[in-house]
Amino acid sequence: MRRYLARKILVYALTFVAAVSINWLIPRLMPGDPVRTMLSRGSAGDPETMQAMRDYYESVFGLDQPAWQQYINFWTSLFQGDLGISVWLFPQPVTGILLDAVPYTLALLLPAILLSWIAGNRFGAFAARSRWLDNTLLPLGYILTATPYMWLGILLAWGLGVVAGWFPTAGAYGFSSIPGWNWTFAWDLVMHWFLPFASLFLVAFGGWAIGMRNLIIYELEAEYSNYLEALGAPRKLVRRYAFRNAVLPQMTGLAVQLGTIVAGALLTEIVFGYPGLGNLILQALNNRDFFLLQGAFLFIVVGVLIANFVVDVVYVVIDPRTRTQMQGGGA
Repeated sequence: MRRYLARKILVYALTFVAAVSINWLIPRLMPGDPVRTMLSRGSAGDPETMQAMRDYYESVFGLDQPAWQQYINFWTSLFQGDLGISVWLFPQPVTGILLDAVPYTLALLLPAILLSWIAGNRFGAFAARSRWLDNTLLPLGYILTATPYMWLGILLAWGLGVVAGWFPTAGAYGFSSIPGWNWTFAWDLVMHWFLPFASLFLVAFGGWAIGMRNLIIYELEAEYSNYLEALGAPRKLVRRYAFRNAVLPQMTGLAVQLGTIVAGALLTEIVFGYPGLGNLILQALNNRDFFLLQGAFLFIVVGVLIANFVVDVVYVVIDPRTRTQMQGGGA
């Protein structure tokens, strides 16, 4: 187990270095100049003043140095917990801006990922033994899992927000709401949270339900299921073993789908004007804010890598076959 964890940590560490390096490089390949974009928002001055301001801001952001030196400075600052200063919201630090947005993104992602995975697997297993439900689930699940997150979000906003008027369609809370620890503000947060959450939940739910339905049917036709039935084991017990075996590929699928779900969450935030990382990335792109963009991507990369590492560890815990192989390899 220690060797397994050591190998995983090494692989994830190398992945982290490669991903963060690409994350640093991509904004610098974008067209446009962040300092020029920043200066264009202010009033125009004489050329000498503008050049002096340009030199000052390039020095502040470290853009007056060679690319290799900027890369080294980036890693040095990163290990000190400094992600730089935002071009768009100068002179606010990027870390503070991201910490204000991350809770909103996590409030969407964590419930959507966990609830869709649990509910989709349970519903898919139940549908596999009900012909009527299976005939209903199959086409509905394929439609949901093939639906883009943002498109479903637009449909929900139009149907439940604009037409029905049940839910607000933008923001994290109403303009008239005063943030505070009270039930009125909490309810306003939930009402604004529901539609972006529902768009993420439904798409992921359809995929997990279809996957579990197919896996359960495969497991119920496996030799061990037929052998248990031949021994007179109750059908409920056979289904329980089939479900436990079918969950393992779904756990692997969760690790594979994390990046897709995170990308869907960022686009959903833009659709609903939700103040999470998705909106920050959009503003960073519009304002050529290299530092805010690479900071937001850094949070996403670290979050996805940590989640995948947790899934890998949990997989070893719930699958006895992997532990048996480790013991055999150690012997």
